[in-house]
Amino acid sequence: MTCDFLPRTVVVVIGALFLLTSPAVGQDDGTVTVPDPVLTGIEFSVTVSGDSSLAEAGSPMIRVGDETQALSYDAAQEQWTAEELTVSSSGSATVEVRAGGETLRSAETRAIPGWLSILPPLLAIGMALLYRRVVPALFFGVWVGAVLAIGYTPWAAFKGLLDTMQVYVLGALADESHAAIILFSLMIGGMVGIISKNGGTLGIVERLTGWASDSRRGQLATWALGLGIFFDDYANTLIVGNTMRPVTDRLRISREKLAYIVDSTAAPISCLAFVTTWIGYEVGLVGTAIASIEGFSQGAYSVFLNSLAYSFYPIFALFFVFVVAYSRRDFGPMYDAERRARETGEVLGKEAKVDEAASEGEALKPPEGTPNRAVNAVIPVLVLIGSVLAGLYATGVQSAGADASLREIIGGADSYAALMWGSLIGVIVAALLSLGQGILDLEQTVEAWYEGLKSMLFAMIILVLAWALSNITEVLMTADYLVSILGEWLPAGVVPAIIFVLAAATAFATGSSWGTMGILMPLVVPLAWAVLAKNGMTSPDHYHILYSSVSCVLAGAVWGDHCSPISDTTILSSMASGCDHIDHVRTQLPYAMSVGLVALLIGTLPTGFGLPWWVSLLVGGGLLVGIHRVFGTPIETASPPFDESDSVEASAVG
Repeated sequence: MTCDFLPRTVVVVIGALFLLTSPAVGQDDGTVTVPDPVLTGIEFSVTVSGDSSLAEAGSPMIRVGDETQALSYDAAQEQWTAEELTVSSSGSATVEVRAGGETLRSAETRAIPGWLSILPPLLAIGMALLYRRVVPALFFGVWVGAVLAIGYTPWAAFKGLLDTMQVYVLGALADESHAAIILFSLMIGGMVGIISKNGGTLGIVERLTGWASDSRRGQLATWALGLGIFFDDYANTLIVGNTMRPVTDRLRISREKLAYIVDSTAAPISCLAFVTTWIGYEVGLVGTAIASIEGFSQGAYSVFLNSLAYSFYPIFALFFVFVVAYSRRDFGPMYDAERRARETGEVLGKEAKVDEAASEGEALKPPEGTPNRAVNAVIPVLVLIGSVLAGLYATGVQSAGADASLREIIGGADSYAALMWGSLIGVIVAALLSLGQGILDLEQTVEAWYEGLKSMLFAMIILVLAWALSNITEVLMTADYLVSILGEWLPAGVVPAIIFVLAAATAFATGSSWGTMGILMPLVVPLAWAVLAKNGMTSPDHYHILYSSVSCVLAGAVWGDHCSPISDTTILSSMASGCDHIDHVRTQLPYAMSVGLVALLIGTLPTGFGLPWWVSLLVGGGLLVGIHRVFGTPIETASPPFDESDSVEASAVG
């Protein structure tokens, strides 16, 4: 009996504690709703439910500590509201509804120092920098936030750990729009898996490689192929690197140059294209970030589309790759690598370390004897894009009306529905093409879809944890605190530039552009809007700062990713191109830094203060051409004849 007593006692005690502890999302004693916790010195609002009869006892007032404020009645909502309330000191606080000298109702809350509200995202960033692992960093940030929302006790630490999953992660998954983004992203990954397995992607590759007959054309063909496989950065990197390597070897193009072209086209084109495996992730983050902006009604997809014009780094990166490839000029360590390859035929340095077997990308290869028909990739992608656009238009017309402008129609569209429709139809078309031509049987098609789907799972884990961290920052009023300490002196036009640098630094240290976006987007976008509000700049005339802030999270993350030696796409680019990883980082860094500084100084900063984005694009593009012309040195243009007999020898180099 004694053996049974202890476990039963433990269960009863834990159960009682659970009944006494509730999720920290605000308290309501029946009629008074107050945030819990609140921040000392930071304004918050209180609502009191009930009809206008509350005024019969006298003029109703809200009292918090020594501060008293009149309640205003909203007949439509049937509730009373008091705003701009503050608590001056930490600890428990009582909010009272008073009328005629009596306390009619009350509710309890807890005030914490404002600096604690920024602790969860800061710890998430710090842990990601220290351990270079995004998932545990995000989870730790959510856990710390959940603990702060409950209290500073050992029990709060345990209950906060449980709330991390049961309240915040579950809440992120239960949101309908979040679920739509997850389904869309998984379906896009599945479609990529099918068109890779049925030979469609390799068909596109073959159309381009036949045109490459000298070093310039070889580099331009690699660049064009990187643009063509825009739907996924991992697929882009592995396919382009592995496919073009034998071609560039025969043309005496260094492996360092191949890795640079592959790396600097994969992520930039994937974050710019309208329909990619990135789009669901990006739109999901944007949607979460703007959901907390009061009075802002634009859809997440519309905000994303408007932000593309301010994505200076990805645009300039793609342009600079073209300039480098076409000009036959290079500078820095890349010049030495290219000169070595042209003069000696050694596409790798003598001390380069390359794992050729690991670079083959076996999972993406179609079965032996599969016909490589480009149409099997082009049709599903075109159907996907067309279906999404049609869905956006159809839902936008239903919302905004047939007489609305195209911008209003897209802005009012249900992007989540359109993306889900398009991804489903794209998968079905890819499967039907594979089955109808007898390229894959049903089992192979499902397996290919599943392999593609699995490639998205890790990104979805990051996304869900990012949503959960966003919920924590809302509970802790993190953006309100940041505005209180930054909004008074920070010029609104500088905000996007600061976001760009912060995102780049985080991505550089963590090696994850997706993780950087997940951590920063829900935090900095509401901050940008709040700074605009502080400066009275919330009219559509100043929306460009919000759009630029969104784009700077994405663009800064990609910039830091390109410069980072621990970046997943940087490592994949080295691997797929058969290049020594350190050599790739060393030769790419001067190019990435040049483009990043131009994007910051010529693009992001001037447009933050009102310069039209297209002017920055023109000036920045011209400056990049000038930089490359001044610092670049011509490479010997002679290339050996394109001889098929060289293929075995070239593929064995390194």
